[in-house]
Amino acid sequence: MPSESVFLENAWYVAALSRELNATDLLHRTLLNKGVVIYRTQDGTPVALQDRCPHRFVPLHLGRRDGDELICPYHGLRFDCTGACTQNPHGGGHIPKAAKVRAYPLQERYGFIWIWMGDATPDADLLHDYAPLVDGHENALGQTYMHLKANYELIIDNVMDLSHVDHLHSEIISTRGQLTPLIPQVVENAGSVSARWEWRQTPGMLIFNNFLPDPQAETRMFVQVNWASPANIQLSIGATQGNGPLDLDACIGQYDLHTVTPETATTSHYWFATRRNHLVEDAEFNAAKIQAMHGAFVNEDGPIIEAVEQEMGGAEFFSLSPVLMSNDAAPVRVRRLLRQMIAAQG
Repeated sequence: MPSESVFLENAWYVAALSRELNATDLLHRTLLNKGVVIYRTQDGTPVALQDRCPHRFVPLHLGRRDGDELICPYHGLRFDCTGACTQNPHGGGHIPKAAKVRAYPLQERYGFIWIWMGDATPDADLLHDYAPLVDGHENALGQTYMHLKANYELIIDNVMDLSHVDHLHSEIISTRGQLTPLIPQVVENAGSVSARWEWRQTPGMLIFNNFLPDPQAETRMFVQVNWASPANIQLSIGATQGNGPLDLDACIGQYDLHTVTPETATTSHYWFATRRNHLVEDAEFNAAKIQAMHGAFVNEDGPIIEAVEQEMGGAEFFSLSPVLMSNDAAPVRVRRLLRQMIAAQG
């Protein structure tokens, strides 16, 4: 059975980091099997257009800008930021009624450019609240991007099931075997699934223990993972040696967002952002931390996920009759809920 090429289209996906766009360059990406050209107008407003001239189907990102308008490199048709053709240099200059390209609604929030790819009227309220990412010192926020040759749901699976950390990752984020035996607490709501783990380890996870009172002592830890449609996973993780609550207000920890946008059925755009609550003004530490986290995924998670995609050969996940275990509770619920939401959109 071939892999499904249908996505949840009436939803907000990340198209780019805010910092990727400027007032001069054109950014091209394929999102949900559709070519899109993204840029900023001269007043800073982000714009996304279908990346295909309606005349001979030339990608518009191969052309040039003139002010806020794009000019097709093949025959010179000009399009404004609403997608309307404003000039036809041929014949008498008549602009055919069909000479227009689709403009995609955008929102710029939390350091990302979010795009609505569906045909339904965009609902701003369907963009989930990730305000903690932009609350605090700029040197406590790290962001990165990766391209993976894998279906986006495999990336969601990876973050929703953290039992792999003791087997796949280095000592830096090891729980020393304490996480794997635990069955996560899983809660499903409308359009969301959450999973939570709580445990003790000695010493604490190395990414945190140097910021605790006694780096070698027993440490209480938690991780909370929240998936929200279509492909956003917010992860909070923290450590404490006190008796207070296991949350980011009482623990040394970090607030992360993993967000995935399908490129095609077998390739994905993957963005990651993290904000910590310690050493918040240290720019060098910040750069080293995001580099290390990027490297861990590129060198450890990424190759495994891409190998799984290759081994599956484009088959739909459940058609292969996977052996399901207790650690699969959260990712399986996400997959089934996402299937229901895709089917409901018609």
